[in-house]
Amino acid sequence: MMKSGADPKRVRLFRNDLLEQFTLISPIAFALTWTVFLAVALWASWGVTNVFAWVGLVFTGLLIWSLFEYAMHRFLFHMKLESRFGRALIFLTHGNHHTVPNDRMRNLMPPVVSVTISLGVWALLYAMFGPAGSVVFLGFGIGYVSYDCVHYACHQLPMRGPILRQLRRHHLRHHHAREEGNYAITAIFWDWVFGTEVPAKRR
Repeated sequence: MMKSGADPKRVRLFRNDLLEQFTLISPIAFALTWTVFLAVALWASWGVTNVFAWVGLVFTGLLIWSLFEYAMHRFLFHMKLESRFGRALIFLTHGNHHTVPNDRMRNLMPPVVSVTISLGVWALLYAMFGPAGSVVFLGFGIGYVSYDCVHYACHQLPMRGPILRQLRRHHLRHHHAREEGNYAITAIFWDWVFGTEVPAKRR
């Protein structure tokens, strides 16, 4: 049953109120969380190498994120599972967003998921590359924040300008034309590269 004052259009994911709160995040809480998290990553990565290599590693992290974003959305969020538990898991992670795509408290990934995954990625990159892994992770984190901001804007804000309008159209085709396509949110060229672009409707 929906609590008094809750959004009547929101899909409730947990009966427990505390668990339910962990699935929600406001734009202000998102901004505060990721300002602190990226500041820590910047501090950890500063001075690891010379400035040219540092910039190159940050861009490497951005590239890794762009592929991670595409693969996560295509192969994890839209995984077809037959078991009752599997279907419930996919609905919990992403299906609820397709049911109510404009819930402003669920257009951003809650920190319990995003920060946990990011810490795991940071640890993996550090294990692979040593201190330089923190620089790569900084780029990865910047890519993630850009992705979630663009995703939020696609559903909640009037996106003006040719690039922003193109990003919005690309994502909304995924929701309203064909879910099996347009998996990228920011680096939308990956859908063209991998043949998953949903074409614009022709007159």
